[in-house]
Amino acid sequence: MRTERILVVGSNGQIGTELVAELRKVHGNANVIASDLKAPESHSSDGPFETLDILDKYHFTDVVKKYEVTQVYLLAALLSAIAEKDHRFAWKLNMKSLQIVLDAALDFKFSKVYWPSSIAVFGPSTPRVLTPQCTITEPTTIYGITKLAGERLCEYYFLKYGLDVRSIRYPGLIGWKSAPGGGTTDYAVHIYHEALRNKSYECFLKADTTLPMMYMPDAIRGTLQLMDAPAEQVKIRSSYNFAGMSFNPYDVAKSIEKHISGFQISYKDTDPRQAIAAGWPESIEDSEARQHWGWKPEFGLDEMTRDMLENLAVAV
Repeated sequence: MRTERILVVGSNGQIGTELVAELRKVHGNANVIASDLKAPESHSSDGPFETLDILDKYHFTDVVKKYEVTQVYLLAALLSAIAEKDHRFAWKLNMKSLQIVLDAALDFKFSKVYWPSSIAVFGPSTPRVLTPQCTITEPTTIYGITKLAGERLCEYYFLKYGLDVRSIRYPGLIGWKSAPGGGTTDYAVHIYHEALRNKSYECFLKADTTLPMMYMPDAIRGTLQLMDAPAEQVKIRSSYNFAGMSFNPYDVAKSIEKHISGFQISYKDTDPRQAIAAGWPESIEDSEARQHWGWKPEFGLDEMTRDMLENLAVAV
């Protein structure tokens, strides 16, 4: 059995920061190569890092050869709110990067590829409550459009070439180890920071905007669980529905009030992210992920709030 040499593209982001650390625990520091446009400010010597623009396929190929890469986690993307400001570049980054990695996977015979999708593939015509795995997907954002196209491309490479590519439709992700990257659900990270700093927060979503969310430890654990599953158990090659919990800004504020007396939240109705959120599901049905490879979340809202505040209080 060959030693897996794993390249994480977009390692400075919210997911990549924590994913690299967990992968290194499993595969060894030297076997997990982090990469991004520039080294992070807190870059450590725990393992190799490469400065990499994923749109430069020749440099990407050089890195693959240098480290004899066998797996790639492609996390580089322009997220929902930022992507709306430059839809042409969003399409280029989100789609060309995936094409480059999938083609390299064939050329270099990667054992596996991981590419994240999102609940952004759904749209206003999608059933909003317990959105099923197979349903109407009519996204109205460029981010969602690229994720839907990417799902189809991943499945195509599996069906045509037998490429072992795996994917999860992430809900909104919340973590304390890194800053959010420009998504519509970012309020659920910012609110904890502001609760500790100022005991107040002005939310860019309305109080009753319920969305599917997940705490980062669950997201990382689920991602590795999918990637570790035997190939025959991975029956969906577009992207798996993946659920943790659903809540709205009012719910988060009430959970924070249990720990921070006097916390206040206000709302503004003019942010363009509200329109994006209005087209997304309120909750996700993920029975396929549970049945196929044993997915089950561990964190609810109150458990997450307690852990977020405890860790941020130490980090700040």
